[in-house]
Amino acid sequence: MSIANAFNFALSGLTASSRKAEVVSSNIANAMTEGYARRELSIASQTLGGTGGGVRILGVNRIVNQVVQQDLLLADSAAANTTAKADFYNRLESRIGDPETAGSLSATMSDFESALLTAASMPDSTARLTAAVRAASTVADKLNSVSEDLQAARLTADKSIAKQVRTLNETLVQLQEMNRTITTQISIGNDAAGLMDERQSLVNQIAEIVPLRVVQRDNNQIALFTTGGAILLDGTAATIGFDGAGAMAAHLTLDSGALSGLTINGYPTSTLDDGPLGGGTLGAAFAVRDELAPEAQSQLDAFARDLMTRFEDPSVDTTLSAGDPGLFTDAGAAFDASTEVGLAGRLQLNAIVDPEQGGSSWHLRDGLMAAAPGAISDGTILNALSAALTRESAPASGNYGSALRSASGLAADLLSFAASGRQSAEMTQGYATARQEALTEMSLADGVDTDYEMQSLLVIEKAYAANAKVVQTIDAMLQELLDI
Repeated sequence: MSIANAFNFALSGLTASSRKAEVVSSNIANAMTEGYARRELSIASQTLGGTGGGVRILGVNRIVNQVVQQDLLLADSAAANTTAKADFYNRLESRIGDPETAGSLSATMSDFESALLTAASMPDSTARLTAAVRAASTVADKLNSVSEDLQAARLTADKSIAKQVRTLNETLVQLQEMNRTITTQISIGNDAAGLMDERQSLVNQIAEIVPLRVVQRDNNQIALFTTGGAILLDGTAATIGFDGAGAMAAHLTLDSGALSGLTINGYPTSTLDDGPLGGGTLGAAFAVRDELAPEAQSQLDAFARDLMTRFEDPSVDTTLSAGDPGLFTDAGAAFDASTEVGLAGRLQLNAIVDPEQGGSSWHLRDGLMAAAPGAISDGTILNALSAALTRESAPASGNYGSALRSASGLAADLLSFAASGRQSAEMTQGYATARQEALTEMSLADGVDTDYEMQSLLVIEKAYAANAKVVQTIDAMLQELLDI
């Protein structure tokens, strides 16, 4: 072996060792950087004229477990989806309230029942009549409040959809450009590992919005598909369309055309949670807006209907005629089955009995349509009102089944509906979260191990020292030759 060859071998070894040290240092420095993938320097032996020529650097490889990374993306979507649904049911259950908590629906119904019984026991007491009127008004206010909160949740979901769609569109365009940049940099011989990290971070940003499948394409590009089959990026980024609502009401629905759906490149697509863009936070937001909240509103409206119709019966209040509004009204009108949607939000105490609306509390005792006060000791109608409230009957609407219930029993079933929804959502959430945590740990295990990297530095140091020793030896030999 000539001195020149030996020098070239040592020089290539020094270059490789130096580059390895740089890569290992980068790994250690970015051990806690989100989205960073560990690097390894790829080297191979080099031959010149059929004989060994040292080593050459092939490039820097990103070490990524594609299977774990793909499963983690799906787990992130599922966890975010189930969390959003569990949060909705938690909020609904909280708004309806625990029976033991003052201000809950069950508590207000219990107070109303007690107030009617108390008023019936002393019908000549204006204070007791007024207390019963106030208790009835509190029930109406509670139903209004829960209904308003449901519509607020729908509007929040609609705004969230608009924001997520905007994020999707912007990120997909960035990924399209990132694909081109990575291909360009690699084609001119530059290291694109950092750009790939940045691209992965962008993918992670939208993985919670929609569940993604990442497909590797030629020239280090990637394509993105949803698990529902929608193409988000394959060369060109897709454009997702959505128009947000400025306000929300119970009668506004997707089916009626009052609320916007989704389009992909101008073509309408399903918004169901098992549809092309479902399974993540976007699907959960549509589920809240178009399924979960409307279902809860329907149950609430059915309760309001049951409450209204109990007091519209002429056999309960003999001063009423068919079609007259009872103690509770639909914004002043009698119940109309064709306008049941949103009834809980419009439920009001009949102004005739409410002093705050210009009425008189004695109408509660003597009848809503009574022209003048009757005998102050007559509690017949008060007793009938109390009996109507506790009478067991089957709800005429809602998903309550055919079992007979009192008004308070129906309130308990409404709370049970919210609680069972929460429990079911939390069970699903628990599984999704546990899977996400397990995959996160597996992903971290494939990340940067600083102990291993420090050990690698020691090996690199020895290799560098060995090549440096060869250079020193060559230098000494040349000096000896020059001295001759």
